[in-house]
This record gives sequence, structure tokens and C-alpha cells, in this order.
Amino acid sequence: MDLWVKTINRSTDRVDITIENGKTFVADAAIVTVPVGVLKSKTISFEPRLPEWKEQAISDVGVGLENKIVMRFERVFWPDVEFLGVVAETSYGCSYFLNLHKSMGHAVLVYMPAGHLAKKIEKMSNEAATTFAFNQLKNIFPDASYPIQYLVSRWGSDVNSLGSYSYDKVGNPHDMYDKLRIPVDNLFFAGDATSVDYPGLVHGAYSSGLMAAHDCKMQVLKNYGELDRFSKCVLSDDTIASVPLSISRFDEKIG
Repeated sequence: MDLWVKTINRSTDRVDITIENGKTFVADAAIVTVPVGVLKSKTISFEPRLPEWKEQAISDVGVGLENKIVMRFERVFWPDVEFLGVVAETSYGCSYFLNLHKSMGHAVLVYMPAGHLAKKIEKMSNEAATTFAFNQLKNIFPDASYPIQYLVSRWGSDVNSLGSYSYDKVGNPHDMYDKLRIPVDNLFFAGDATSVDYPGLVHGAYSSGLMAAHDCKMQVLKNYGELDRFSKCVLSDDTIASVPLSISRFDEKIG
């Protein structure tokens, strides 16, 4: 059974992380990498409360929705292009297919609905969502064959994401991403919503994670002066690595 992080309690030299069953993990510092949609939902309680400027930055950032319906076919029946667009009478019906055959060699198309259309599709079953995507494809290729396999994402209703990506709302302050990234005491933040250069993108999340790990390491070194203060993590019977604690919404699996 997966147990979620419920409370993060910080002080100047300690972080206590409590999960649903009441078990608490203790660390010198921690990195929070949960999606901004989860932060906005306040399902994780910070004690004491995050500073007002941090809470405001979390409130200001937008969370967009774009789902994926991955369809694998017996054969390729579409042209060797990267994208196949779907034009509709309203923006709600506009979408596109990503051609994975061009990059990966498999007979796979990924339908990419966004915004209100993505929300509507999330209310469908996997079979109904796939049929909807396939009907869009048949508008382009009337002789298309039904997929032999499919996979449907639901980022908007997934309690561990509550959205697909962050974006800058019109009129928001330019320093919003900086404020999302700035540490609070010994609590560090990473994710696509903390990247100034690549917000909303995977490489933004990755690069922000490297930055947060470095800042966390420097904080611990500053407090203790020795790298040995990092918790020991056993990788194998004869290998030991020194790592900081990095937390996500799932801290561990117990079952």
C-alpha cells in the first residue's frame, strides 16, 4: 500500500516528515519535488506555514492539462511526419497526434488533447477515451485500423500530479519562478515550476533538481562542515553512498 506524505515540519537544523500511518522520517534537510498541482491543493501540510511570499508564488503559478492516449497499431498507415494535427470548429476540439514511429520505429501514435477537451476525456473510461481518439484519427485516415494496444493518462485527476505542467499566468510577477525555487530554512524546492529558463518542461524539472541537490548539499556542509553528515544509503552489500533525503508525495511503500 502506498502511503502519502502528510506533514513536513521544519526547524533551523531538522526536518520531520510524517506519512499517513503516523510514521515520521527525520533529516537534516529535505528537497520537495511534488508537482505544483499538489502544492496548490494543500494536501501536504507545512509546519510552520510557508512564508507568505512562498504561498503566494504557489498560488500564482498556473497548472495546465494535456493528456496522452497512446495507441499501438499493427502497421503504420500514416505519413513519415512528426505531428498530425486535428482542426475543429472550436478550440476545445483541436488536438494533435505525435508520431512515435518516426523517432522510435514502433507503430505508435499519441493523441494529445489539452485544456477543456482533456478534462472532458478524463471523465471517460479508457475504452471510450481511446475510441474518441481513434475517431479523430479516422477523420484523417478513413481506412485506419483500431489500435491493438492503448494507454490513457489522467494527469488532472491523478492525486499525485493534479495537472500536467506549470505555466505563467498573464499578469503574474516575473520573479514567481524564483520565489518558488528559493529555499525556506533547510527545505529546498525543485520541479518544472521552479525553473526560470524551462518552466513546464521535463528538462526544467531535471535541471532544477540538480540545483536543489547542490544547494541542499552546501547547506548541510555549512551547518556541519563534513560530508559524512549525509545519511548513509546502502546500494549493495559492499557499496555505500552518501545522499541527502529527497522527498516526493510518496515517501516509501509499505505493504
